[in-house]
Amino acid sequence: MTTVFPAIGDLEAALGTTVGPTAWCTIEQDRIDAFAEATGDHQWIHVDPGRAAEGPYGRTIAHGYLTLSLIPRFGGELFRLDFGSARLNYGLNKVRFPAPVPVGSRLRARAEFLELRPVPAGTQLTTRYTIELDNAAKPACVAEMLTLLLP
Repeated sequence: MTTVFPAIGDLEAALGTTVGPTAWCTIEQDRIDAFAEATGDHQWIHVDPGRAAEGPYGRTIAHGYLTLSLIPRFGGELFRLDFGSARLNYGLNKVRFPAPVPVGSRLRARAEFLELRPVPAGTQLTTRYTIELDNAAKPACVAEMLTLLLP
């Protein structure tokens, strides 16, 4: 279910709260291969199922950056900001990949709003995304994303 914030004050009131989780997203080999093609990262642990079967995880694993790149998808599923003119990806404060994502795994995400602060161009929102890995003790990714909210 998407949480809608009609005004910046509603988002400010939500600081420290978590939205989610999203629906599960299954990571299939074709997505991993497409990401490898797009980024030029063809490391065997990602794209060679035969060799990866003999490797440390018994099958291919998704690129960490593939997992990170799902944040816009998950964010759109989690919340909508119905104020201002535009939102720009301003960067990341911290990213960690605590657990590998084997092919066929399911991921979902939660978002926690950490900080809103004025900057010369508008307002900067810091959101912590936790991307959960189904049936795993550790998340696949934890990332603090910075978004510039333009007036």
